[in-house]
Amino acid sequence: MAYQPDSTYKFNSEDFVKPFFEMGPIRPPSEGRDHSLLLRLVRNCPWNRCLFCSTYKKEKFGYRSVEEIKADIGVARVLHDEIKSASWKFGLAGKITNELIRVIINGNPEIYRDGEETPLHNLANVANWIASGSRTVFLQDADALIMRTPELLDVIRYIKETFPTVERITSYARAKTCNKKSLEDLKQLHQAGLSRLHVGLESGNDEVLSLTQKGVTREGHIAGGKKVVQSGISLSEYYMPGLGGRNLSQVHAVDSATALSEIDPDFIRVRSLVVREGTSLYETCEQGKLEPLTEDETVDEIALFMENLDCHSYLISDQMSNLLFEVEGQLPDKKEEILESISLYQQKSLMEKLEFRLKRRLQSYVAVHGGLGQNLHQRITDTLDAIQSESPDAEEKTNQSIAALKQGFI
Repeated sequence: MAYQPDSTYKFNSEDFVKPFFEMGPIRPPSEGRDHSLLLRLVRNCPWNRCLFCSTYKKEKFGYRSVEEIKADIGVARVLHDEIKSASWKFGLAGKITNELIRVIINGNPEIYRDGEETPLHNLANVANWIASGSRTVFLQDADALIMRTPELLDVIRYIKETFPTVERITSYARAKTCNKKSLEDLKQLHQAGLSRLHVGLESGNDEVLSLTQKGVTREGHIAGGKKVVQSGISLSEYYMPGLGGRNLSQVHAVDSATALSEIDPDFIRVRSLVVREGTSLYETCEQGKLEPLTEDETVDEIALFMENLDCHSYLISDQMSNLLFEVEGQLPDKKEEILESISLYQQKSLMEKLEFRLKRRLQSYVAVHGGLGQNLHQRITDTLDAIQSESPDAEEKTNQSIAALKQGFI
């Protein structure tokens, strides 16, 4: 059956008890790239005090019951089956297209009515998940590992039973939570299907961790990380260049490198600090308690971090806040190559650096927002003109333009 201008597809499953399932606000870039199915096991963050994070502020942490979570998995299963059925009905043999989604939306106006964002987000999430092979699932929100082990095991097993194609199940977790779980619990979770944990180390320096109210010590990070590695669960740790500000930059870089070297996680993800308006860290900077690094100082810090890193992790710069996407590769084999890529940037002339920075930041912004508003477009155009003419105010204009672009980073 080919598409017609007025084609529709009406859901007909009697199992569709409710038309939506809960989804949290964020997931790691790698889970977005892989189009993971997003399932919310807990709401918000149990700590929720880190000065640099605004994601869950003003939101109360809460557990969800296994029954609630299983009901959501059931909705995702029905959506999965209905989307596949629609694809076959219209001769696409399981392929997912934008036109197919439009046909589904038009056929179910009682679900996808104006203003109801969650059902649309669910539909998009499941459709993209099917298109990518239905292989990966990400458990939200900030620390799904905090659930009681028997309940988390029940949920993981139910996901695997409901979706036999699933090969990888991942989640965020706090280092303190990892450390509180017994090694046997972590091993059981791994055997059930928990493939990877994403943990925000941010810093391996106790003064930086205290300043930013991370709620864990260097030793707590190391102990929690090593326990995850020992359990067999793949570990992805995050390092945040710039978090120590100008005064603590060097100890932040060195101590983060040595902590991660001791943990030796499967992945280290670089996520450079962006001080966003409205966060507690922005107020800290305004009060002069932390002086943010310039773009070049952040690059210098990453170089120092790399020099002191001695591990077998895969290093990734897949977060839009990073300037140098080239900082990536398997360690220790690629260490010198990564340091060389940093050095190539450091050797550029000022105007070359300014143009490089602005275009990289513009690339990241457009990738998320699709374009620029009129005012921001004019500002970027003026800045590029200043750089190309080597105007005396080119650096100031570049810094201001990048600061404006970064407020749109996620």
